[in-house]
Amino acid sequence: MNQAYIDQAVNHYKELLLSQVARAERMNQVEAPKEKGKTVIGVIGGDGIGPIITLQAQRALEVLLKNEIAAGTIEIRTIEGLTIENRLAVNKPIPDDVLSAVKECDVLLKGPTTTPSGGTMESANVAMRRELDLYANIRPVQVPEEGIDWTFFRENTEGEYTLGSKGIELPGLLTMDFKVTTVAGTRRIAKAAFEFAKKNGKTHVSIVTKSNIMKKTDGMFSAICHEVAAEYPDIQVDEYFIDIMSANLLKPALRKTFQVIVLPNLYGDIITDEAAQIQGGVGTAGSANAGDRYAMFEAIHGSAPRMIARGMGDYANPESILRAAVMLLRHIGLPAHAQRLDDAITQAAAQHPITGTKEGNTCAGFGDDLISLL
Repeated sequence: MNQAYIDQAVNHYKELLLSQVARAERMNQVEAPKEKGKTVIGVIGGDGIGPIITLQAQRALEVLLKNEIAAGTIEIRTIEGLTIENRLAVNKPIPDDVLSAVKECDVLLKGPTTTPSGGTMESANVAMRRELDLYANIRPVQVPEEGIDWTFFRENTEGEYTLGSKGIELPGLLTMDFKVTTVAGTRRIAKAAFEFAKKNGKTHVSIVTKSNIMKKTDGMFSAICHEVAAEYPDIQVDEYFIDIMSANLLKPALRKTFQVIVLPNLYGDIITDEAAQIQGGVGTAGSANAGDRYAMFEAIHGSAPRMIARGMGDYANPESILRAAVMLLRHIGLPAHAQRLDDAITQAAAQHPITGTKEGNTCAGFGDDLISLL
């Protein structure tokens, strides 16, 4: 192997290490909270089916919030430009003008975006979570008839994703990617999970890792979660490895016992899709990405390029982004509006279900049904 490649890789790793040390140190600097005033909701369509489904959520929000909008306490802004074409054109996961517009908002409702396979283009979602420090990905899953009421707290800015586009390659020999876990990053996601449990009457938190294999990163994640757990003596705590937890979610008797689940980034990405499938499919689940200053709410699925290629985009299910809008309304302190929307979604889905085929309702038709119910 050419020594020059090795030297280049070592220097690259040193730069990455120093950048992550600086990031970890910045986490200890608490940003001043925003002064209370008008809440600005930014709506981002995204790619593929994103604009199609997000339009229906925006329509619902405009109906529910018409009094607040008229009073000037809430503003809904459409943010253009977070498309795969624009990102490739400027070779940035978030174009500068889009990021500037995003940071003028308080909360975001975001449609799915496309990430190219291979290459070095970072995911727009990963970049957004980093730029806005949205460290907690919160995904509720409910199947009342089966006793399922889960809330996942996925660490959102670290793990394999923070340096996912910055690995090392020795041509013809090997490649290496990096997993990053910080003390501050782990402590704050653990704290968020246990605080949620305490405030919402939950009595059980499960920690999920692969600490028997990933001894440094997952080992520290496990240790810090248990340290935080000691501050909540009334909450039962247990720990599972990610592989067995994936299996346990399929065991009817055991899965009823789970309530709040806290886990690192990659594991959370995978297992929440499994959980959403149990609920009825990834098209039925929304998620929150929350930090201390900003929050972003989105569907958990992707942009469905194959659906667009088949000419079936108009039959995409908007339920996931609508459930995300419910979470957004709760986040900004409007639980009554959130409940109205939640109930209307359930009723509309029962009356004229979307099947993803021409035999089912269209996305726009679902939106029309929803607006009539609201």
